[in-house]
Amino acid sequence: MGSATAGGAASVTPPPATPDKVPGQRKSVTGTRKVIAFGFLLPALVLLGALVVYPIGYSVYRSLFDKPGTGFVGFDNYVSLFTDDSILTAIKNNLIWVVVAPTVSTALGLIFAVLTERVRWGTAFKLVVFMPMAISMLASGIIFRLVYEQDPDKGVANAVWVGVHDTFAESSVFPKARPLPVHPLKAAGGGAYITKVPVRVGQQVNLPLIGVAAAQMPKDVQLAKAPPTAPDRVTGTAWLDFTKGGGGKPNVIDSKESGLKGLTIEAVKDGKVVESTEAAADGSFSLSAKADGAELRLPADNFREQYNGVNWLGPNVVTPAIIGSYIWMWAGFAMVLIAAGLAGLPRELLEAARVDGANEWQVFRRITVPLLAPVLAVVTVTLMINVLKIFDLVFIIAPGDSLDDANVLALQLYQSSFGTDADLGIGSAIAVFLLLLVIPVMLFNIRRMRKEQGR
Repeated sequence: MGSATAGGAASVTPPPATPDKVPGQRKSVTGTRKVIAFGFLLPALVLLGALVVYPIGYSVYRSLFDKPGTGFVGFDNYVSLFTDDSILTAIKNNLIWVVVAPTVSTALGLIFAVLTERVRWGTAFKLVVFMPMAISMLASGIIFRLVYEQDPDKGVANAVWVGVHDTFAESSVFPKARPLPVHPLKAAGGGAYITKVPVRVGQQVNLPLIGVAAAQMPKDVQLAKAPPTAPDRVTGTAWLDFTKGGGGKPNVIDSKESGLKGLTIEAVKDGKVVESTEAAADGSFSLSAKADGAELRLPADNFREQYNGVNWLGPNVVTPAIIGSYIWMWAGFAMVLIAAGLAGLPRELLEAARVDGANEWQVFRRITVPLLAPVLAVVTVTLMINVLKIFDLVFIIAPGDSLDDANVLALQLYQSSFGTDADLGIGSAIAVFLLLLVIPVMLFNIRRMRKEQGR
């Protein structure tokens, strides 16, 4: 109730504070207590601890022990990372992966994103480039294992490579052809063959060879036939001294034996070629009187091995070849993210630069790329984290004899932990080392994201 004052005004006594409204106490935004909020977060924290914190902690702990896990070895396992040849190869290859794969994928994604803006069928092109992302690493590895087959009849890469090579450099006529010891030819060094004795005009010269498969013979060859002799010329026959079904005689032209069409024959005197010719379809050839007293040589170009392409999965190029398959998959991912960033660029800046006289390359280099720098950083950092964990492609594509040369840390982690000679101490050390490599990249990404949010 109120009470009267000297001025005649009534004063109102405020009601006592209730326990639920203590002065100075603030409620959370949702009106819930901290205990209740913690209760809702507890399952997520338990899962985070069980699936992330505990494995990391145990890996650090296990890396300090020996192979059986009973003896404490300190940092010996970490020292082994930089002294073991196979692990050093894995570290070197991981460095190549981190530098090359994200850079090339991002660059191609940028080029595709910019160019598809000006192409009528840009959406369809983006779909085709992005499609490999829908394929699993396992399937992609199998695809590129077939692409990199050494045999040009099976591997697409070598089929293209051999086709381009043969366009500019002809293959030999008769690879692997050779004479028998009883033949009138002997080795001349460098893969060539030469007659054992000089030849004379008016003389019939026989140049028999063996070792030519029927499939390698020219299609328009004819049965071997000796040409008529001439008093002022050196004539002879080059033929395949082999009779199907047997029965033939060496150094004798039998009725079923074929001429070696296109075989190059050189007349050599004192180490110099005085004349050369090629055998006809029936193997016959003829040289002028300049060949009198010369030795006949079959140059090595006749017998050069057929070009079989590049050994893509060999020790020297297996890592670049696998990186190529990775770029095939992830360039589409980079293109889509960069295209999304490109769509948000202020077009008035680009148009203003063109009005001021800048060409397309200047607009691209000085305006488009700087404005896309945040997006390019996101793509590059994401791919760097991804390649540090690369495993599937290397394990599937690299054959057994090149697996050590293509080794990466994730694959070495698998082999050290679950291989035939497993050492969980080394495997745990590799896992911790991989974590340490990822942390700086993640911190950079977090710092960049916070900076973007602060703008």
